[in-house]
Amino acid sequence: MKQRNIKVVVEYEGTDYGGWQRQKNAMTVQQVLEEAIERIVQHKVTVLGASRTDAGVHALGQTANFHTSSAIPARRLLTAINSQLPADVVVRSLSDVEDSFHAQFHARSKTYRYTILNHRIRTALNRRCCHFVGPRLDVSAMRRAAKFLIGRHDFKAFESDADPQSNSVRTVTRASLKKTERCLVFTIEGDGFLYNMVRAIVGTLIEVGRGKVTPDGFRDILESRERTFAGPTAPAKGLCLVKVKY
Repeated sequence: MKQRNIKVVVEYEGTDYGGWQRQKNAMTVQQVLEEAIERIVQHKVTVLGASRTDAGVHALGQTANFHTSSAIPARRLLTAINSQLPADVVVRSLSDVEDSFHAQFHARSKTYRYTILNHRIRTALNRRCCHFVGPRLDVSAMRRAAKFLIGRHDFKAFESDADPQSNSVRTVTRASLKKTERCLVFTIEGDGFLYNMVRAIVGTLIEVGRGKVTPDGFRDILESRERTFAGPTAPAKGLCLVKVKY
């Protein structure tokens, strides 16, 4: 049987996982997905994800691909795989693609969303998917600061020391902040992100909202390339990979 290349879009709540990528000492989304697929296709598979989301980070549109010799039609394969997955992981769509398609290397942009519960009362129902910040934040100041992110910049100031990159230049095409009744939702789209970059940006924007950093000060932090000047890294639970474009 000729090998097929299968593209999947996966949704998951990352709370109970050590991130996307397989690890020796933690259960990961990649491992759970591979094991579910293998039970259906009856051979080993490697699922290649577009983004290595960190422990506790969620996804609505993680894209991945794997190769299989199985002849099961795509619609049946989707149903069968989902029947083997735990409640906090689901394949939203599945399709055959060209053999050359690679979920990581062919991605043109990724969109992340970070949810801040900015209210005096915490939430019980959505506590695993948002970051609770009680004091009221200055949304206008945060929006002014976020505008400095758009364009091609060196984001070294928002890079984690745990995984430094030789090239920390990235292009951000969208950075917006939406206010709902109780939440602030920060959305950012770019051609790629450094490890913990979005969470470091959000942590610094929260400092702007608290009045500890001015919008111009935020720009200065970005231009400084110094991580020590930026705010704390926001918790993983507020972050969600929304979409990957190809």
